[in-house]
Order: sequence, then C-alpha cells, then structure tokens
Amino acid sequence: MKKTIYIAAILSVTTGLFSCKKDFLQRAPQSNVTSETFFNTPQDLETYSNSFYSQLQFGYDDLNSDNISSYSGGGETDQLVRGSITPANVGGWSDWGSLRNINYMLDHAGKAQGDTAAINHYIGIAKFFRAWFYFSKVKRYSDVPWFSHAMPAGDSSLYLPATPRAVVVDSMLNDLTYSTTYIKPTEGNRTRVTQWSALALMARICLYEGTYRKYHAEIGLSNDYQRFLDKAVWASQQLMQSGKFSLTSTGNGATDFRNLFASTSLSGNNEMIQWASYDKALGGGNNTHVVLGWTWSLSRSLMESFLMKDGTPFTSVPGYDKKTFTEVFVNRDPRLAETIAPPGFSTNGANGDPYIAKPNLGEYDQVKFYPRDPAQRQGWVLDYTSLPIFRYAEALLVYAEAKAESGTITQEDVDKTINLIRDRVQMPHLLLTKANAEIDPVLAQYYPNVSGLNKGAILEIRRERRVELACEGQRFDDLQRWYAGKRLQDAQQGMYVSALGGIDVTGDGQPDIAILASPNDESPINNLPDDVKKKLSKFYLKDANGKDNNFYLTNGTSGYIAFTVDRDQPRNFIEPKYYYRPIPQTQLVLNPQLKQPYGW
Repeated sequence: MKKTIYIAAILSVTTGLFSCKKDFLQRAPQSNVTSETFFNTPQDLETYSNSFYSQLQFGYDDLNSDNISSYSGGGETDQLVRGSITPANVGGWSDWGSLRNINYMLDHAGKAQGDTAAINHYIGIAKFFRAWFYFSKVKRYSDVPWFSHAMPAGDSSLYLPATPRAVVVDSMLNDLTYSTTYIKPTEGNRTRVTQWSALALMARICLYEGTYRKYHAEIGLSNDYQRFLDKAVWASQQLMQSGKFSLTSTGNGATDFRNLFASTSLSGNNEMIQWASYDKALGGGNNTHVVLGWTWSLSRSLMESFLMKDGTPFTSVPGYDKKTFTEVFVNRDPRLAETIAPPGFSTNGANGDPYIAKPNLGEYDQVKFYPRDPAQRQGWVLDYTSLPIFRYAEALLVYAEAKAESGTITQEDVDKTINLIRDRVQMPHLLLTKANAEIDPVLAQYYPNVSGLNKGAILEIRRERRVELACEGQRFDDLQRWYAGKRLQDAQQGMYVSALGGIDVTGDGQPDIAILASPNDESPINNLPDDVKKKLSKFYLKDANGKDNNFYLTNGTSGYIAFTVDRDQPRNFIEPKYYYRPIPQTQLVLNPQLKQPYGW
C-alpha cells in the first residue's frame, strides 16, 4: 500500500472521484456550478480550480520498492510478484471523474471576462493537473484514452480504443508547455501551484519518459527519447537559473536535511518549490508518525547504498557484510542516520529512552519524515509537519541524470548539481573521471543494462538519487523507468546477526533485544545478568509449537534477517509484463475496444 497525502481543497465545488461505472465520464459536476452561471470571471476559475488540489498526491514512504525490507500490510506489487494479480481482481481505473472536472473547467474557461493574464493563469493550472492525472495513467497502463473535453452523455468517443502512449505523452507535454508559459511565478509561501511547480513537474515527467523510452524496447519508442531528456534538462535549468531556489545549508548537514521533512512549517525554505502545510490551528494533520516501526522497515540494500563518510562505497569496506547494527552507522553519509533510525535515537528527544527497533521487520526502521517533537504528534492523522511536494534537490538530480543519459554530462554539470547536494551534508565531491574509471561493481551488478562511456556516472547518479530521495515515493517509479523491475523480485533483508542471543541496538554496550530459536530455548541469554534479561525485548524464529514466525536468519542461527514469505513464496518479476497493470475486466466489458497492456 502506498500512502497518499491529500491537500484539502479550499472549496468543495466539484464531484470528487467517481466509481467505476459506465457513465463515469458523462456526469455533470454534483454542485451548483453550471456553465451558464459560473466561469464568468478569473475569480470563478480560481474558486473552481481550488478543488483540483485534492488530487495532489505525494508519498512519505517507498512501499512496493526495494527500499523496503518487510511490509506487514502487503501491497499491489507484493501481490504482483507472487502472481496473484489478475484482470478480475486488480484495482485502479476508477478515478476518471477527476479528469472530467478538469476538462469541464477547460471547456468553459474561454467565456471568462476580465484580466487575460489571470484567466490564462488558471487555465494553466487546470492543464498542470491534467498532465499530473495522465502521468499516473501512463505509468500504470502506457496506452490510455486521451480526453481533452468533458464528454456529454452518449458521446461515442467515450468508447474508442486507447490513445497511443506517444500521443498521450505529447499531449501532456503540450499542457505543461502552456502551464510553464502562463502560470504566474507568484510565490507567496509556495503552497500553491506556480510556474515553478509546472517546471518541476515537466522535468520529472520528461526524465521519466526519456529514460523509459531509452530502456523499454517493448513500447517501440527507443528512437524518440532524446527530446524528452533535452526537455528535462531545459525545465530543470529554468529552476536552476531562476535564482529563486537553493539548498538549505547552515553548516549542520544532518539537521539541515532532517528539517526538510520534520518541520512544522517550510515557509521561507528556499529548497521548497511547492510544499504542503499541515497546521494544527487549521485542523489539518498528516500521519507521518507511522513511518517508524509500524508495519515496515527499510532494507539492507538501501542501507548499503549510503557511502562512507570519505566517499567510498560501504560495500568496499573489508567485512562490511558482517557488521552489526551499531557498526553500520559509523563514519557514514549523515543522511543514513536521518533516513534509518540510528542507535540511540529517541522519539522523545535527547533525554528520552532509546528507541528499540523490531527485528521481525528487519531492524532498519524509517526515521525520515518522523515528527521529532512530541508536540507534533497528536494522534492518528494528527501529525503536524509540513511536507515537500517538489523540492529543488530533485531538479538538480533530474538535470544531472538527463545529461548523463544523453552522454553530454561534464564535471561542471556534476559540480552544480550532485556536488551541491553532497556539500549540504559535507560529503566528498563526485569526480566524473573517477566514477567512469572506477565503476562500483555492486552498482554495475544491480543495474546490468547500463552501458557506455558514462556508465559509472549514471550509476553514481542513481546512487545519489536513491539516497537523497529515499522514502519520498519515487523509488518504485525509478525502477520502472530504468527497466530494473528485477530488483522487485529480490528477497530484501534486514540487519546482520552474528549469533542467537542478546544484541545491542542502542549503542550503550548492553543487549536491548534477543533473537532466540524459540520460547523453549533461551539458553543463549542464560549468562546475562538478571537485570539485563528483564529489559530484553525477545523475538523468536519459531513459536512454542515449532511453527516458523515471519522472519529467519539466512545461515540458520546467524546471518541476515530474511522473511519466510519470500522463502516460501518466491518473488518473480516477469518482463515486460509486470511493468504494467491490467485494466479491470469490468472496463473491457463496458468498452470492448480497450486492450490489455503488454502480456496481460
């Protein structure tokens, strides 16, 4: 399950989401808004477009990706790689009503009278949201019907075949070209869509499409990817050259990074292109406290991606694969301890009891986005932290990757993008010649389809993207566009355990947890003092009846934490089929001209 955060609409003047019924694109908005009495002024357009903000989705986790070791809640990707997704049971396809609301405004905005710039601004916002809507559809199905108008009841266009991906994406790009031209750059506190938001979305979409076409031969567009990479460079460059944005750096890299995801307000933070405010006084909260040890933990694979403090790969350190929980945090990129809860972390500040992670989820619990101040955590959907929607670091990463994939990246490009990101956390610079000459074999094995003179640069930029944007909801999309779906069939793991018995996970030198074979055999902790044993949190590989629990150790009584579901129901990612989702069978009954995506 990927969590979604919704920005509350200022005014409810539209239909919201429709159910999956035959007339989902034929209905009129269920409100008092009609084309005869509304859409007459820029203020009308503003009022109507305010309702679109409820469609903005942005994540605070990387569920369904290789950044997660174990997720007890399940999810669509988990079902997919275990072969249980079919057209008969798949979800999705039911939100076309939100597109109709956008098109309804666009159909009638031309009758508005008044300030032309203001009218064009709100038309641009509607087109921004239409591109946003279709981006999610293309990622999921590839070819989808393109609707540029709110179709009336009985219109035969409702039941035509899907529009080819190439046409849909070009139409999205046309929308965003309008948006980046006519939406005002007015900033305010940057919680509303601006010209800068449109450029950020254009950069994201164009990088996605350019790399998708480059690596996915099955869609037959491999000869038409460069213009999207060029447009990704252009859009991100507009943000870079605007002078409006910069990376927050006060000299305390860890704190600067943390404050992007755990502050009560991001107003005045120059990294924010757009952000969402959750203000207790206004009655709007989020649920970010659940990232810490609720139903998932982060993966060993993600942990190992963070460099050592000197800029060398963790996986090049002798004995890296046998390091204990406390050892893996020593001399690492500061972002590691701001992403995974480190030894000694407390939910109640410096004077609170240390947090005890759960080995049955993997032990590497997510701390990024966790509200650090207890006053920010008031209950379920009552967390008061502001959250990024678009941030400047992503634009820098887009620029660097698009240039690398184009084969045109230079050290100057790296210095004004990747190395600025590293400067914030006082990490050594990435040197292009060294990256290409000394390719990390672990990264090369992880992404075997990367080749060419810029192979090392592409791999290191992917590492930087994974580390910087971890848990921000983009990792799954990255694996999809890189044709790296095989990483989703990897059985992810947690921390290394040298032997059964007590383990120090807080860094105080005393055991805090114990991993034991079963409640019937606690002999590995017999020699511990009684006061230590009383405080231990105990976890068993088997229950008292000898039945397996949800996790095991890869070497029996030692090794990495692994999960019985992956052992007993191995994952399998079928290419290219699993890069797409099937259209629900009920929709093919309604519209027989729709065809299932590749392999479905």
